[in-house]
Amino acid sequence: MADSVNEEMLEDASAAPGADVEMAEGASGNDETAANANGAELPSDENSPEDPPAPRIGFLQYLSSPVVTLLIGTGDTETILTAHQGLLTQSTFFAEACAEFSDDGSPQQVDLPNEDIDAVGCFLEFLYTGDYFPKKVPGQRTLEKDPSIPDVDLTGDQLLKHAKVYTLAEKFGLTHLKDLASSKIHCVNSTAKGEIAYARYVYEYTPKDDISIRAPVANFWAMRSHTLRSEAEKEFRSLCLEFPQFGYDVLTRVLDEKLKRERNEKMHPGPGSARKRPRHSSTATATA
Repeated sequence: MADSVNEEMLEDASAAPGADVEMAEGASGNDETAANANGAELPSDENSPEDPPAPRIGFLQYLSSPVVTLLIGTGDTETILTAHQGLLTQSTFFAEACAEFSDDGSPQQVDLPNEDIDAVGCFLEFLYTGDYFPKKVPGQRTLEKDPSIPDVDLTGDQLLKHAKVYTLAEKFGLTHLKDLASSKIHCVNSTAKGEIAYARYVYEYTPKDDISIRAPVANFWAMRSHTLRSEAEKEFRSLCLEFPQFGYDVLTRVLDEKLKRERNEKMHPGPGSARKRPRHSSTATATA
């Protein structure tokens, strides 16, 4: 959402599995002496053995783990995908699912009948590479160019793609993927109708207390509904009737902003804005 008023940009995609992680400088606690609660210096134990570093898991180890079958969709739309268990179990959802596998030789399979195939594909791409297409252009609020994708999202499909990845990451328990999808939403240049399609999905599939993509949707429409509504009056009204919470959230923010402006005007009145005392007409004075 290119003009979202509550952007939460993610500058760097998460590292691919197995990448080394460097500690922040000064976080290792390499002081020559330690101090107790009273400020007295305590000698460090130079002879105490250090904790052995955790072994690094190489990418080859992930690839040598068992292969898990994923069944996405049902019936004629069912699609079969496979992925390595070592990568899948970075997700809490799949860690629990794989823990249920037996050793009797039965298929190691996870059914995902209600998930979007494209979102699952982005999820797997993220597990194997640390990102998914289209990637963000470093230092810019844009995504990689793709000739098959229009520059302006007229239908909301581009916004919905990242929103579906976001909700899937929420279900699978991958915070880094959630943050990445949220940041890509803010890189999409959309229209009023595209934004309405996106808002409808967000209000249907995200919890009421979501602050990453639901709250920005309400803020966006509260700040721009006076102009965007004219482009999609019918769709905007339909959305408000279909999801009363959306209409309430937008109205609440509009009223809060109005109250904020009124308070600022009282605290910092401009020239000529002070309320004048009523004048008494000469006729009224003479009559009195």
